[in-house]
Amino acid sequence: MALESRITQEEIKKEPEKPIDREKTCPLLLRVFTTNNGRHHRADEFARGNVPSSELQIYTWMDATLKELTSLVKEVYPEARKKGTHFSFAIVYPDPRGKMYRLKDIGSTVSGRKGADDSMTLQSQRFQIGDYLDIAITPPNRAPPLSTRMRPF
Repeated sequence: MALESRITQEEIKKEPEKPIDREKTCPLLLRVFTTNNGRHHRADEFARGNVPSSELQIYTWMDATLKELTSLVKEVYPEARKKGTHFSFAIVYPDPRGKMYRLKDIGSTVSGRKGADDSMTLQSQRFQIGDYLDIAITPPNRAPPLSTRMRPF
């Protein structure tokens, strides 16, 4: 008799996270790369020790939410403060089988609106210290590009 795991993505996301005492825990350096064309950087832009030039360095904790990171990015980029600006987040991590990097979409936020991904944390998405964060920023007057998961047919 074969047993099958029936753990869903929702149950994985609902795993209780250990609360982080920000007074006693040293923050991590989060290297963030942004684009303002609505598309993420290509994985090959991170190859062989190279990184894109649009780097922000943020000191934060593993329990930082996407909404919290959005507000930090908006402090640096005034044009991203407009209501309706779309922020798409991806973790950039080294592929354990090779010398290349991979991108994993983790969620999105919209400036001035509440969303389902606002309270998502780095920890809940299995971010590891040393990974990068790539944020594709789309101005409010342009629709975000269709995700590969959302087929138009």
